[in-house]
Amino acid sequence: MKTNRLYVVLISLIVALGGFLLGFDSAVISGATPFYKHTFQLDNGSWLIGFSVASIILGAMMGNLVAGKLADIFGRKRILLITALLFTITAIGTAFAPNIIVFIGARIIGGFGVGMAILIAPMYIAEIAPRKMRGTLVTFNQLNIVLGISVAYFTNYFIQSSISDPDLKWRWMLGIGIIPALVYFITLFIVPRSPRWLMQKGFEDEAMKVLTKVQGEEAAKIEFREIKENLQTGKKKESSRFSDVFSRKMKVVLIIGLGIAFFQQITGINAIFYYAPMIFEMAGGGKDAAFLQAIAIGLTNVAMTVVAMFLIDRLGRRPLLLIGAMGISLSLFLVGYSFMNASYTLNEKGISTIISEVTAMDNGEDLALLTTELESLKDISFNSEVEFFSEIKAIVGQESYNSYKEIILKQSISIESIWVLIGLIVYVASFAISLGPVMWALLSEIFPNKLRGLAISIVGFWNSVVSFSVATVFPMELEVLGSSLTFYIYAAFGLMTFLFVLKFIPETKGKSLEEIEATLVGK
Repeated sequence: MKTNRLYVVLISLIVALGGFLLGFDSAVISGATPFYKHTFQLDNGSWLIGFSVASIILGAMMGNLVAGKLADIFGRKRILLITALLFTITAIGTAFAPNIIVFIGARIIGGFGVGMAILIAPMYIAEIAPRKMRGTLVTFNQLNIVLGISVAYFTNYFIQSSISDPDLKWRWMLGIGIIPALVYFITLFIVPRSPRWLMQKGFEDEAMKVLTKVQGEEAAKIEFREIKENLQTGKKKESSRFSDVFSRKMKVVLIIGLGIAFFQQITGINAIFYYAPMIFEMAGGGKDAAFLQAIAIGLTNVAMTVVAMFLIDRLGRRPLLLIGAMGISLSLFLVGYSFMNASYTLNEKGISTIISEVTAMDNGEDLALLTTELESLKDISFNSEVEFFSEIKAIVGQESYNSYKEIILKQSISIESIWVLIGLIVYVASFAISLGPVMWALLSEIFPNKLRGLAISIVGFWNSVVSFSVATVFPMELEVLGSSLTFYIYAAFGLMTFLFVLKFIPETKGKSLEEIEATLVGK
């Protein structure tokens, strides 16, 4: 049995490498954005910044729609191989992009792979894993996602410190993703086909061999019998259709699935991961400090995901969600409160430092004019971030505002930045033990075998719609609403998440997929 355990862990880790690439491609953009926005001459707060960052999610939405159906037709393994190729294409395409259109196109292609991998990888693991290990093994995918995020922050910091040319910085940050993409493609050939998919297609002997290798002979016989009975019941019905997913008997399952998919993203996790250095710069840190603080976020994410892996099959799904949702709400409130109490003042020393840094950039700016413009705001204190930067933009113009906003911010802000860092670390920790891994475990468990592929595609698409919306509007939110109100809004959604879990989410630990189906959907 020990050999079986090691084998299922190995193949789960390989499949979950798709999660690593998903996390890497999602987070690496956080370091690249400050540099490619200058290469492509994008305004601060421009919708194109948000769209270029979130375009990977647009591709993911398309991948979500077809992932389940393609996985049901061609098998989970083949679709995962395709995702590995798509990850490779996006790394090459973004690194060599000559303009923002090609850049966005390459991100969308990679997003298509993201959309399939994020659904098919946990689905595959749930279908092959022994029931007592299922929750832990499914979280391997989430663990690899957070590892990918953390590695992206590390490589971003290393490239930011090592390469001087701003145009090469972001190209190297994005291009290095080709290495894990090729590793994923090669190692996937070790992975067997899903036993449940094999049985759906009539390959019962192969399915039994896989189950035996994974679970041992006795457990495999029981699992084989349960799957066969479930499939025989399903054969009496027509093939899965959208109308089946939205039928009356699926009402409870859909409320759980669509609800948890909504709240996982609306609490702002991708806004934090995609824009972490930008947020820390808005709290007064320089670029190097902001990249280092992003690494702290990544490491917290990894550590607490490991904690979740040990707790999900012990403490259960529901308690973790309740703890995490409350932590999310309180920590985001702390971040919003910290920004609300910030003040912005340009004194003589600050103006002098700004002019020195602009001079070092050697970009032909009329320094005498810039000095005069900034002097007009000297020693005037602003309690509103939005009001302060509106004045800055009005007196220096859009072009100078785009180029020097970070420099001006650093020299003018007065804020307890340590509370911003603590708040975001607690936020990521809370997400990492709850909504991050638990949502995917739940989605892989609650849908009936017959509808699982299609239903997960629908819910995954909805999850991506919410994620795309959050990531796209976040730069505009910061520009128009300010940091404080933006984080208060996300804190309110965290509280709503707590109430939703309290009312709707059941406990599924220790139950077979067939038992869960009988409870939530019926025979």
